[in-house]
Amino acid sequence: MSDLQAFQAETRAWLKENCPASLLGAGGGGLVGTWGGRKWQPENEDQRVWLERAAEKGFTAPTWPTDVGGGGLSKAEAKILAQEMRALGVPPPLIGFGLTMIGPTLLQYGSEEQKQEHLPKIVRGEIRWCQGYSEPGAGSDLAGLQMRAEDKGDHYIVNGTKVWTSYADEADWIFALVRTDPKAKKQEGITFLLIDMETPGVSVSPILLISGSSPFCETHFQDVKALKSNVIFKEHAGWTVAKALLGHERSMVAEAFGGGSRRSLADRARAYLPGATADGPLPDGGLRRDIASFEMEARAFGLTMQRSRDAAKAGQQPGAESSIFKIVGTELNQRRQELLLHIAGPQALGWEGEGFADGELATTRDWLRSRGNTIEGGTSEVQRNIIAKRVLGLPD
Repeated sequence: MSDLQAFQAETRAWLKENCPASLLGAGGGGLVGTWGGRKWQPENEDQRVWLERAAEKGFTAPTWPTDVGGGGLSKAEAKILAQEMRALGVPPPLIGFGLTMIGPTLLQYGSEEQKQEHLPKIVRGEIRWCQGYSEPGAGSDLAGLQMRAEDKGDHYIVNGTKVWTSYADEADWIFALVRTDPKAKKQEGITFLLIDMETPGVSVSPILLISGSSPFCETHFQDVKALKSNVIFKEHAGWTVAKALLGHERSMVAEAFGGGSRRSLADRARAYLPGATADGPLPDGGLRRDIASFEMEARAFGLTMQRSRDAAKAGQQPGAESSIFKIVGTELNQRRQELLLHIAGPQALGWEGEGFADGELATTRDWLRSRGNTIEGGTSEVQRNIIAKRVLGLPD
């Protein structure tokens, strides 16, 4: 037996022994992982137990170094862990921006003290993070941000507003871009700063979308004291850190909205469309063609994302290709929602309630929410500009 085969057998045995029985199965009975944090309330006690056991093993951040609480796994071992979790239907023990955005950025740019302060708390799910990039006057033109951090010696006084801060009302800390040199060129006067959301002067206002609900918030900073020890990398060099984090973010958004599902659209259509049979062709030829086209593209996208994940586990930082992933992944999800509405027909007019047999919804609310996919995380127009300049080398 090879080392990887032995690791696979050990991992499967560990998962069966340590993941609570109620979470084993198709997605853990509907649980999709926890964001953790000081405000988190588990859906049941088994969810808390699973997080604690996985964190102790380092399986919440399997490829991170062991000295910050990670699993220290190789990319091959991490791939086996993911495969075994899927095979057993185990939900991820922890999800969120800590693992996918600020954590990898701290590993790349953080000081040793910052890594030891923040990464173990992320691994254990103790702190939930949100992102403070966009502002009311600086969305796609991110470098135009105006939230100011005034130098006060060992700390800054921060004033301004961030917008579209996802889950800010649930977060404990925020990683934010602030302007520390208003006289410098736009990109050169920005600093990447970590701020505790419980600091006096920080307030949050939820933002509703057309779908009737939203993770987005407006976050206000009024005379907020932020320590300079929480500057990542160097003062006035935040743009370098910001670009690296955007690569992680766009890959995360692409993967989240890339059309993946436990149940294919063809299976849904066979179970849902009038006249369809369990093993025969769909009666609607046009829909049959559209589903086949989508499933092939989603499969190709998934394989490409897997190659990118393998490269990341080998230490390669995300580049301009993350913009390609972001466009393709979000547009695939919009196509998927269109097809789900086609399959559901008039029954998709419902605002909420039961959808397909596995409990996933196909409603107008879901379709409306997907309209924002190609805006959040950087619009598709901005991503195409990045691809044109950094991938194709086209002139301005």
